[in-house]
Amino acid sequence: MPKSKVDLYAAIRRDAKAGLSSRALQRKYGVGFLTVQKALTSAWPEPRKKLPPWPTRLDPYKPLIDEMLRADLDAPRKQRHTVKRIFERLLDEHGADGISYQMVRGYVSDRREEIRVLAGRGVVEVFVPQTHKPGAEAEVDFGDVTVRLAGELVTCYLFAFRLSYSGKAVHRIFASAGQEAFFEGHVHALNTLGGVPTGKVRYDNLRAAVAQVLGFSRHRVEAERWTAFRSHYGLEALYCQPGIRGAHEKGGVEGQIGWFRRNHLVPVPEVASLAELNAMIDQWDQEDESRRIWSRPRTIGEHFAAERPLLEPLPQESFETGRLFTLRVDRYSQISVRTNRYSVPVRLIGRSIRAMLHASELVVYDGREEVARHERLIAKGGTRLELDHYLEALVRKPGALPGATALDQARSAGRFTPVHDAWWEAAVKAHGERDGTRALIEVLLLGRHLPHEHLVTGLAAALKTGALTADAVALEARKAADADSAPAETPSQAAGSRTGIAPLPAAVRARLPPDKRPLPSVAHYDQLLRLRRDCPSP
Repeated sequence: MPKSKVDLYAAIRRDAKAGLSSRALQRKYGVGFLTVQKALTSAWPEPRKKLPPWPTRLDPYKPLIDEMLRADLDAPRKQRHTVKRIFERLLDEHGADGISYQMVRGYVSDRREEIRVLAGRGVVEVFVPQTHKPGAEAEVDFGDVTVRLAGELVTCYLFAFRLSYSGKAVHRIFASAGQEAFFEGHVHALNTLGGVPTGKVRYDNLRAAVAQVLGFSRHRVEAERWTAFRSHYGLEALYCQPGIRGAHEKGGVEGQIGWFRRNHLVPVPEVASLAELNAMIDQWDQEDESRRIWSRPRTIGEHFAAERPLLEPLPQESFETGRLFTLRVDRYSQISVRTNRYSVPVRLIGRSIRAMLHASELVVYDGREEVARHERLIAKGGTRLELDHYLEALVRKPGALPGATALDQARSAGRFTPVHDAWWEAAVKAHGERDGTRALIEVLLLGRHLPHEHLVTGLAAALKTGALTADAVALEARKAADADSAPAETPSQAAGSRTGIAPLPAAVRARLPPDKRPLPSVAHYDQLLRLRRDCPSP
């Protein structure tokens, strides 16, 4: 038997041409007279008639809903019917007890736009295909992504800069979507692309760029730093319509962010830092050049190779993307930047300093000297403290160290290790609470001149031998540093050495602390001189 109605019609027509009568065709295929006649009339079956909609309890009230929606066409925008108001009127004024809110909402969502179109008020959404010239246009946008950063699930922001002709896109992930990240994303993208688009770059009405939207026009009041940035790189901005209405105007980058998120950030990436993640993203961007967009005959990389020479050259001078703040250090040796607090050395308390806030870090200057550098906090109201900044104060107040917030953060970051705690505990048992803690602080001060890993090695060696002083730790740490930095001695050098002891390098001798040991005494040798004077001459 034929599998479909089209096959049935084809078989009937074929057998009719072979000479079978209508009655014979009915018997062979088990169909009626009308089916045979329709098959002989047309090779294509008639489409199945659509069944009438099932009646619902809302049907008697649909004309009333349509009347309310038509009345809204001439009503003030803020005084039009909501679904909730329509439902309440049907209950109160027309006794529609048998209907539900979901029934009214489903009907209104479809019918409201139909009534606007029938009244000549609605606009049919039409998308006109566009052709982009190579090197001329680009699109920029941010998209939120979730990352497991240092074991914690956080929300970050994916910056995307996409050339419209080739589809070549450059991505960067930042802790925030502020103006610093907006600028740094542009700098990274333009440097990667090797030039600047000659035409318009499409943007949302981001707060980093737009200070005020002027009515329903394309004119905007731009942020001053953004205007200076555009002027520096020669960018020509085109701002899309506000809200969801303008999303289609830069549909290329909207779709690019979604594609990138689904193909590279699923499953959720687990990284130790954003720098590690951005290094992975640079590699992914390079690999994506071998991809074809839709049915294009050439890859993204092949299109970009033709587009790159047409970009405008980059300016010779760089643009400072960070935001400069002049702040006063409070009595906790901290400064407040964008609702977050960061520590600085205690010697700066009460003084005014300069802080340069970048997208991923904060750099603090006292005059021209860099005095602190912190990774930028993601959450608001956070605090980032460096234990080293408080050591001068802790030397005078050793009792404040056990409960110090900076110590807790150093433990969490892995800078204050279990080896530190074990040495501290042993020093307290040997010297007492105050002197043992002060000895630990002196050890921590050594970290300003010795690498962290060598200092931990020195602590472990000193703890093993029971040497619970800062000088002993310094000696062991320098032994570890010399072992790492000294070149391997050749057999000929060993044979030519008289003492077998290599001298300390000049750089190491310069970092040695002052020798506090007393000078040696030769008073005991005076006894030998007296004995010689008392002996009789021969």
